[in-house]
Formats: sequence, structure tokens, C-alpha cells
Amino acid sequence: MRLALVSIFARGHLLLEGVPGVGKTTLAHALARVIDCGFQRIQFTSDMLPSDILGVSILFGSGTEIRIQARAGFRQCAVGDEINRSTPKTQSALLEAMSERPSDGG
Repeated sequence: MRLALVSIFARGHLLLEGVPGVGKTTLAHALARVIDCGFQRIQFTSDMLPSDILGVSILFGSGTEIRIQARAGFRQCAVGDEINRSTPKTQSALLEAMSERPSDGG
């Protein structure tokens, strides 16, 4: 628990490994609620696409307006389950999302 808080205060990432049923997701969800941030659980599968993590850009109207539909990877607290089951491209998309830092200006 203490190391999980340290990773939050350091603005880093936390890797929890263990057998099913020991409370990894519960811990992440509780921490997200304590610091009042968004939480999402991502179940990785072999057919998952990078856009499932990063989202997609959508053109509207005459192509002058672009809206980004964000996905789970852009949550402040995301739990990835069975990451090893996904393709290398999807794992790379997860690392890309993890490397992005939200702006502090709001």
C-alpha cells in the first residue's frame, strides 16, 4: 500500500503482479477513489487493437473539425489485465499512452 502511494506521489506507474483474487484491482480502484480520479479496467485480448487503447480521431463536417474519442488508456488510473495476451503493437500503444503526461494547467 505504501509503495502504491509513493508511485502516485512520484507521478509514475505501478506494476502489480500476482495470482488472481489477491486484491490488485480493488487496490487500484480504491486509490483512484481516494485521489478522485478516473478509473478504468482494460482486459487485454489477442484481438485488441491499438486504437482500443489510444482512441481514434474522427473528422466531422467538411473535414475541418477533428474530435478525438479517447479510450481507456487516457484515464488517470487504468488497470491492464493479461497484458501479455495482446499483440506487440497493442502493448506499444499502452506504453505510448503511459508516456503521455497530462498538462497541469487544467
